[in-house]
Amino acid sequence: MTRYIPSYVQAYEAGWLRARVETARELLQMPCRVCPRYCKVNRMDDERGACLIGRYAVVASAFPHFGEEDVLRGWMGSGTIFMSGCNLRCVFCQNYDISQVARGTRVTPDQLAALMLRLQELGCHNINIVTPEHVVPQVVEALFLAVQRGLRLPLVYNTSAYDSPESLQVLDGLVDIYMPDFKVWTRESARRYLKSKEDYAAVARESIQEMHRQVGDLQIDETGLAYRGVLLRHLVMPGLVEETKAILNWVAQTLGTNTYVNLMAQYYPTNKVGEAYSEINRAVYREEYLEALAHAEALGLRLDRRSVQEGLLLPSSVKRRLPIVKR
Repeated sequence: MTRYIPSYVQAYEAGWLRARVETARELLQMPCRVCPRYCKVNRMDDERGACLIGRYAVVASAFPHFGEEDVLRGWMGSGTIFMSGCNLRCVFCQNYDISQVARGTRVTPDQLAALMLRLQELGCHNINIVTPEHVVPQVVEALFLAVQRGLRLPLVYNTSAYDSPESLQVLDGLVDIYMPDFKVWTRESARRYLKSKEDYAAVARESIQEMHRQVGDLQIDETGLAYRGVLLRHLVMPGLVEETKAILNWVAQTLGTNTYVNLMAQYYPTNKVGEAYSEINRAVYREEYLEALAHAEALGLRLDRRSVQEGLLLPSSVKRRLPIVKR
């Protein structure tokens, strides 16, 4: 196929990326409109709201990641940049030390652009911004600098789906691959497990629909690498299979059955999960994953096969009895 030209490169060559940077910066003003919390802070003055991040982004790590989906990691890795801070407070977060404590290095747009270019030099197939919901302006600023220095990799926006309409409007025409993680379906689960406002699922639905409008279904080239579209993730959680089914039903009915879905099985209790959240203080059972998988397959969704194979290896809830040995 003809070599793919990333969206942000086309925006720069068309001459409107600079103006988009200015629009993005305005979102940091009081009240901050970068995410749906709309905190009453002026982040341009380095004030901090729920996300814990002020004027400049904080990066926890940046490296070629080989644990992502096959369509992203390929053979040279996905160029992941893990952003510190978050607009959610998931009690089961596996990266809580960076998302809820905001450990990392504060970076200017120039430094963030340099990280992107370094990942390109290492041969990564894409630039994968992890947890970007609260640093959209900072990412756009860095993109503008990086494209002038030769950045030409597809941009992956790896999000919890708790994004503001204003940020998604800024990103329209800049992102190549949206990778939203649709976490839970009910207001009760959002309040209990994500510590978000009860609007999480409603915001996620609107956000994911807008992402799909912008880039469509996931497109994969002849080498097996994704270069444009939506790749939707969902983590199957213990005791919440009915919420998984509701999410999958919505995906099939609203986005269509050609939607690429990574039905993940790697949940494990961590962070604040314990006696206070005893109902999710265990691994997902194989039976639960199989029930979710059967539902996804019945809907006809495109599934990430490697995750399916991992799900089939989950422990069963049924304890096998040892055979009675007669003596």
